[in-house]
Amino acid sequence: KQARQLENELDLKLVSFSKLCTSYSSTRDGRRDSSDTTPLLNGSSQDRMFETMAVEIEQLLGKLTGINDKMAEYTNSAGVPSLNAALMHTLQRHRDILQDYTHEFHKTKANFLAIRERENLLGSVRKDIESYKSGSGVNNRRTELFLKEHEHLR
Repeated sequence: KQARQLENELDLKLVSFSKLCTSYSSTRDGRRDSSDTTPLLNGSSQDRMFETMAVEIEQLLGKLTGINDKMAEYTNSAGVPSLNAALMHTLQRHRDILQDYTHEFHKTKANFLAIRERENLLGSVRKDIESYKSGSGVNNRRTELFLKEHEHLR
């Protein structure tokens, strides 16, 4: 009963964790303004939320691991062989669920960290590109006019 309750709670937390990570990447990739105009706490609040949720999920995974270990001890100490097969099946199912949740958590966390690292590495490059594009429109037109005039003079 406790294992099922923790599994349901973990499932909900993992869904919200995944949504948080997805929203982080979409807000970062979809923004067009420079980092000078975005609020300074925007990214850090999402980072704090990420860290908080990651710690909560890790604690829940630890609790679920403990409950699975207790169930394994009980299954090994049970003396009734006919119940033992059913208990082993249930225990194996709970272990599989724990393994799936752990794998999903680590995968989502790794993806988020990769996106955040990529954003940190490429953020200044994007800013430089945007400033070049916005500033070169006027300069580009002037350069074209000068080149045209130069050709006429030649």
